[in-house]
Amino acid sequence: MFLKKSKEIFFEHFILVANNILTAAGIFRENINNLGCTEEFALRIKALENKGDQYTHEIILALNKTFIPPLEREDILGLTIKLDDVLDIIEACTWRFELFNIKETDEYMKLFAKNIESCIQEIVSAINNLVNNKIKEISKHTHRINDLEKVADDLLRDSLKTLFCDCNNPIEIIKKKEIYNMMEEITDECEDVADILERIIMRH
Repeated sequence: MFLKKSKEIFFEHFILVANNILTAAGIFRENINNLGCTEEFALRIKALENKGDQYTHEIILALNKTFIPPLEREDILGLTIKLDDVLDIIEACTWRFELFNIKETDEYMKLFAKNIESCIQEIVSAINNLVNNKIKEISKHTHRINDLEKVADDLLRDSLKTLFCDCNNPIEIIKKKEIYNMMEEITDECEDVADILERIIMRH
């Protein structure tokens, strides 16, 4: 009975965490496509990041209290921390728009935002398969995350090349370069989540 309850605690929280990140990614994409008040944008993401921190705290607290967790402790902890990292960097990137006083976005930022949301949709699907013990179904989502991360790598190269060719303002170059790099880094964090999920597949 306790084992069942502990399994429900971890898996229910993984779903809450993943869906919370997906909500943030949706808001992120919507605002990148139609940038309005950057402070309001950042505060909305910050509220979701705070919620994510609470979920993370609850998972770690449950892990410390559970004698036999449903997965390896290092996998639970690793997955929890990496999911939190994804949301942390989305929030950090969001605040750059406010900090740099960005008034409008460009097509590369919009493509990055779409790619990020797609990565996180795959994470949500993979987590749902994990929760429902559909272990073999997880791989198709982790492979898709890896593919999307490669797309982000290409986007970064193209965006920087265009930036250095077309922009003569060194301040604007610094601002956009940092935002492009942070957007690509979000997909790197998503790939780290995929790697942990692959490790869980191997254990099973």
